[in-house]
Amino acid sequence: MELEKLLRQCPGVWRAGRLTELPQAVVPTALTRLDRELAGGGWPRGALSEIISAQPGPALGLVVPALASLSQGDDWVLWVDPPYVPYPPGLVERGVDLARVLVVDSPSRGEALWMLEQGLRSGGCCAALAWVDPIRGMELRRLQLAAEAGNAIAWCFRPETAAQESSPAALRLRLRARGEDLEVEILKRRGGWAKAPLSLRTPAP
Repeated sequence: MELEKLLRQCPGVWRAGRLTELPQAVVPTALTRLDRELAGGGWPRGALSEIISAQPGPALGLVVPALASLSQGDDWVLWVDPPYVPYPPGLVERGVDLARVLVVDSPSRGEALWMLEQGLRSGGCCAALAWVDPIRGMELRRLQLAAEAGNAIAWCFRPETAAQESSPAALRLRLRARGEDLEVEILKRRGGWAKAPLSLRTPAP
């Protein structure tokens, strides 16, 4: 009884199991079941999210709905070293405004990391997508801090082997294709441990 009274008097106290009530700025993933499992109900702003997958297509497809929303503003969406040239008609069909997209093919890993950090910190970049491999823990930490400074979303796409590594990222997802479905395992999130992996149907990138 006393605990319930305390909770009523302190609305800022978060109760475990109510992830979507966490006071955090997010961009929804457009996948209701996944949003229910993420703190605040979507991709965290001002933070680094890692997407671990052996296949680049499903990983990119997972973030495209958020890109469509973010690209409607005045800030830039930065892509650094994507594994293949983005398909413009497909992105337009999914609602992405290409006028706000910058794609960079960097000459070296070091310059890729420098561009990512500067872009995230600039205040004019709402999101950055990174395909940099290998990437060390301290480098991930710098990207996390840069995303915080610029209130931007940083997505780092990493290979399957990265799942065994520790990381300062606020959110870590591991994806596996299961026929037409996508298995999403939440390796790390704000607000506590996740349950079993989710089986989702996601559109192609």
